[in-house]
Amino acid sequence: MTTRNGVPAPPGGASVPDALRQDALQYAELRRLIKKEGLLDKQPAYYLYKVPLTLALLAASLAILVIVGNSWLQLVNAAFMAFAFTQLGLLGHDATHYQIFSSKRRNDLLSLLVGFLMSMVPSWWKDKHNAKHHRKPNQIGEDSDIDVSVLAFNESTALDKTGLHRFIVRNQAYLFYPVLFLASLSFLFAGIHHLLTSGKVRYPIVEPLAVGAHLAVYFALLFILLDPGLAVLFFVVHHGLTGLYMGSVFAPNHKGMPVLEKGEQMGFMTQQIITTRNLYPNPITNFVYGGLNYHIEHHLFPNMPRNNLKKAHKVVKEFCRTHGFPYYETGVLQSQREILAYLHKVSAPLRTRTA
Repeated sequence: MTTRNGVPAPPGGASVPDALRQDALQYAELRRLIKKEGLLDKQPAYYLYKVPLTLALLAASLAILVIVGNSWLQLVNAAFMAFAFTQLGLLGHDATHYQIFSSKRRNDLLSLLVGFLMSMVPSWWKDKHNAKHHRKPNQIGEDSDIDVSVLAFNESTALDKTGLHRFIVRNQAYLFYPVLFLASLSFLFAGIHHLLTSGKVRYPIVEPLAVGAHLAVYFALLFILLDPGLAVLFFVVHHGLTGLYMGSVFAPNHKGMPVLEKGEQMGFMTQQIITTRNLYPNPITNFVYGGLNYHIEHHLFPNMPRNNLKKAHKVVKEFCRTHGFPYYETGVLQSQREILAYLHKVSAPLRTRTA
């Protein structure tokens, strides 16, 4: 039996407390299997080449910017820099989940470096992503990733929109990818707002300095090396494609999957699995998505090193099969179809009513 949102109800008519208790026991069993395989152990050899390789991508783009100079070829470089930025962001994601080092301080130092290189505020990301999203994914009032002013993920939220937001949500299936072009700048402004207003900044001196230093160096390089018009175009292409790539990495993980109502109770393991979608693995997908195509495994074990997610995939999938969890994975293109179809369905009431 399922609820009206397609969310599985407690099995066998079990009460919510019983279902929560059973869920906790099953998660503990799965965690024992994962630990027995050593899949939560840190992987220094993997990150010993992954970190320098990712930094080298940005270094190559900066070298092209300096060597080629004022040329329209820099717009191609802007696209390459978008790729480098997103790969850096995925590395920062690993660091903020403490996947890389055993020491929290070393993970924090790497996340601060990534924050400087791409103007990301680690404290904002930890609060938004680690604390609010991972704890209760796809739950209204809990998950910051579905608390978005220009998108709606259930009909009641869509009907609450007004003005320009209502127009965008009414057409959100068509405007979804254009909206992603703004994601990088949205992250930047959200991070700055967090620094100025939240009071939840782990490194209150270093983090603002890192963002300020990034912006100063970034714009100085563009406007010294390029004509003003080309510098502006570089900025637009770079940040637009960074937002599109980054948004396209994270969107398939949960968008179009069941959404829980505010206050709905569900066990940790059950909620992580039913609200999350995996993408079929292959070497290209694994690299492009930074391992987040194994998103069910990542949500169940957020501090698992990236290169162990592939091994955990087999264990988790088999465990779900034998214990009746609805483990779901699909292809990249199919995930996009499902996302757009879901967004179109949610916004349907706005197309049948007057604004």
